[in-house]
Amino acid sequence: MTSYRERVQDSRLLNKVPEVTVYFWVVKVLCTTVGESAADFLNVNLNFGLTGVSLVTGVVLIIALVLQFTARRYVPARYWLAVALVSVFGTLVTDNLTDSLGVPLETSTLVFGVLLAATFVAWYATEKTLSIHSIVTRRREAFYWLAILFTFALGTATGDLMAEVLGLGYLTTGAIVAALIAVLAIGWRLGLHPVLAFWFIYILTRPLGASIGDYLAQSPSQGGLGLGTTMTSLIFVVGILVVVTYLSLTKTDVTTSKAEAEALAARGGLWQTAAVVVIVLIAAGTGYALRKSALQNDSSTPATAQPGPAGSRVPPLGDLSAFRTITQDTLNKLDAGDQSGATNRVDDLETGWDNAEARLKPRDEAAWTAIDGKIDTVLRQLRATSPNPATEKPALTALLTSLG
Repeated sequence: MTSYRERVQDSRLLNKVPEVTVYFWVVKVLCTTVGESAADFLNVNLNFGLTGVSLVTGVVLIIALVLQFTARRYVPARYWLAVALVSVFGTLVTDNLTDSLGVPLETSTLVFGVLLAATFVAWYATEKTLSIHSIVTRRREAFYWLAILFTFALGTATGDLMAEVLGLGYLTTGAIVAALIAVLAIGWRLGLHPVLAFWFIYILTRPLGASIGDYLAQSPSQGGLGLGTTMTSLIFVVGILVVVTYLSLTKTDVTTSKAEAEALAARGGLWQTAAVVVIVLIAAGTGYALRKSALQNDSSTPATAQPGPAGSRVPPLGDLSAFRTITQDTLNKLDAGDQSGATNRVDDLETGWDNAEARLKPRDEAAWTAIDGKIDTVLRQLRATSPNPATEKPALTALLTSLG
């Protein structure tokens, strides 16, 4: 008969995740950017809507995870397909909470932070390790993928909170995140616990990837390279395929027993984790409070309309003429039969509105939400796979009316 020890050994798998090399981080950032742009493409360009995209992505993700769990060793194609889909789904979870349910990004950030912490606590309590070099059982693998999902959702909420609610923009957010990653990487080299450093950096790569994608896709007038979301997604997908193919052929990212032993031998993780978490919470809380205070001071327009010159009424959100100009330009291009020009011009509307959210929303959240919904409708119509002027023009006209 087979002994208990033999059965336990048979149930253990070869490590199911890759070694943390430069290739790991490159593909992770690429997957993050594709996840952001793919979610936008399915939601806006194909007009599936957040609910439809979430359902489709959820089903495909389940299939990918089944393929990943049934493998008995690390397979680059299966692993990175699952990561890319988790990236899309994690982004959609946050977007659904924010756009469909109206949950503030501050709340989403706190909730996903608590859920991720709870996952790590449960994982460590049952397995006595959080090392990715020891994903050799189904239970550890389940904890691993649950943590991955929450890191993407938390990274999405945190990045959007910094870029939109706090008005930093994605480029500034990306610069801040890159600096934090550099500090953590240096700390890793100098003795910071590898598991702690890994998971913090893993969370931060999500807003970094979004910032890179935003910079590439934005029009030059908004400080970007003007590649557009479709071309940016295509470039990053090709990049993923090239790197994953290379890894599949060379097997340079297969975890070694030496790497596993070094990770398991590391000490001081608990007290380092407590110290880093406290520092992060204090720094984040202080930065948030200072930034919100500065934004409130900048929001000089009252939340309600007040009498203006010659008896006119000042809109509750203040002067929106810049957005009206972009909207009118877009409509003029459609009237002239320039669909491509109209689609490109509306990108400036999206970028400008997102950048102004932190300044405008505090003045009158209801007014901001109403216009934001009309802008979303315009974006869906203009970016549809088969755009129709008969539906585009009414959407733009309705937006012009709301803008005053």
